[in-house]
Amino acid sequence: MTPSVRWAFGSFFFLYFAYVGLVSPFASLFFLDRGFSVIEIAVLMSMLQITRIVGPFSWGWLSDYLSNRISIIRFCACLAAVVFLSIFFLQSYAAFFVWMFVLHTILSSLMPLGESATVHALFKDNSFDKRYGRLRLWGSIGFIAMVLFAGELFQREGIELYPIVGAVILTFLAFVTFRLYEPKMERRKMVKGELLVVLFNPDVRWFLLSGFFMIFAHAALYVFYSLYLADLGYDKFQIGLFWALGVAAEVIFFYYQSKVLSRLDAEVVLQIAFGIGVFRFILIAFFPVTWVLIAAQLMHAGTFGAHHSAATKLLQRWFTGPLQARGQALMATVSYGLGGTLGGLVAGWLWDATQPRNVFVMSALACGLAGMAIQKMRPRHRQAQ
Repeated sequence: MTPSVRWAFGSFFFLYFAYVGLVSPFASLFFLDRGFSVIEIAVLMSMLQITRIVGPFSWGWLSDYLSNRISIIRFCACLAAVVFLSIFFLQSYAAFFVWMFVLHTILSSLMPLGESATVHALFKDNSFDKRYGRLRLWGSIGFIAMVLFAGELFQREGIELYPIVGAVILTFLAFVTFRLYEPKMERRKMVKGELLVVLFNPDVRWFLLSGFFMIFAHAALYVFYSLYLADLGYDKFQIGLFWALGVAAEVIFFYYQSKVLSRLDAEVVLQIAFGIGVFRFILIAFFPVTWVLIAAQLMHAGTFGAHHSAATKLLQRWFTGPLQARGQALMATVSYGLGGTLGGLVAGWLWDATQPRNVFVMSALACGLAGMAIQKMRPRHRQAQ
């Protein structure tokens, strides 16, 4: 992978997660400013997860069928930018509902396909362990940059600038996709039932189940952590610093990823990440004092950074050739789609019906179940037989 291509992929991650850093914290505030109720806003925001249930796998199947990921990434990025521009003409709640569903169904393609293209290019020149983390960290930097920039901008000028910022980000993202490149994919005819053969491998099923429980656990963090901190008496600026600290820890892991993945098997890294997750969520639930919460946020390097890198590497073991994109998409569907949606719903029920800390007790239990699933995988020497 040449320096210019690495720059393009780094920019792609930066801009995509800059958009995530705009939508996740600020879209609900924009919808509130438009006069929608809390329930209506919750339904609109649920589109971020619901569209990940079907969208990524559908786009992944298409890219594997056509053996041309980059063209689909470009098409979807350009289409997303055009669809986003329609926000300037929307008035009714029904229109915003359709807009959120269509926009994020399109955007749900970008990360699985982008990850697949990156992994394919890096494995081709045997540089995954060395370079993947240093490319992927630009996504984390983009998220931090957007949270800080947009927060300051909207505080000074008002949330009504949200559509302009979003339009600019997605337009730049569309332009960057025309600089992406990956080595030519293997033009092999897709075999009927080929994916099912891989899924019949019990190790794959245990791996996907572990991903489901890990994102199930993190759904509580993404939806309720800010409210939890607010209940503890932290102001908005302090809450933002907690989030930035977690993502900064993730950046540091991605930078030094090669030192970890070159020494430890991916399964071992996942097991460590799940153990850290149990410890992290117990700390958040039962020891909510500042220095402990800071330590817990630093553990995001393990529960997200290490988990994501190891899972991405492990997928390459089973989903190769014309199955690559569908493997990434299947992971996104099972974990972020199903796990994220169900985790958020269960966390919401616990938040209303019991004590807020029980939301994070649930997360600790889910991380434990993820660790148990990975332990069910066969040792490497038995897999090779």
